[in-house]
Amino acid sequence: MQHSPRNDQQKATKFVIASVMHKDDKVLIAQRAKKDDLYGKWEFPGGKMEVGETERECLIRELNEEFGILAQVGDYFCSSFFEHKGSPVEMRTYLVPSFAGHMFLNEHQEVRWVKIKDLLSYDMPDPDRPIVERLQQIGL
Repeated sequence: MQHSPRNDQQKATKFVIASVMHKDDKVLIAQRAKKDDLYGKWEFPGGKMEVGETERECLIRELNEEFGILAQVGDYFCSSFFEHKGSPVEMRTYLVPSFAGHMFLNEHQEVRWVKIKDLLSYDMPDPDRPIVERLQQIGL
């Protein structure tokens, strides 16, 4: 099922691809380690697309760089829209039902497998909140 609330007045000029990694009734969130304005916040892992990449290629690369895993990227889940440094950004999320390899932390302080109902108790960046809301509305 796709959920992409679009605002025709705001066309994204940048794209960020994020993952909803899930197993059983839990999703994976990661706590940011980078010392910036989002330091310590919990997020759905992913990152910025590079030139020439598809969205799925981006997510596979990002999850490999961040955790050393080979992700199986599934269906598109939903989008979130926000502004970063004056530019409109669309964060597109994809389901990741499985991965291969042993996970290690390269860019995060910690990861947790969390029940969907408990996600709101974590300090997450504003762009991640619509994904949480969508997960709580329809589940996985």
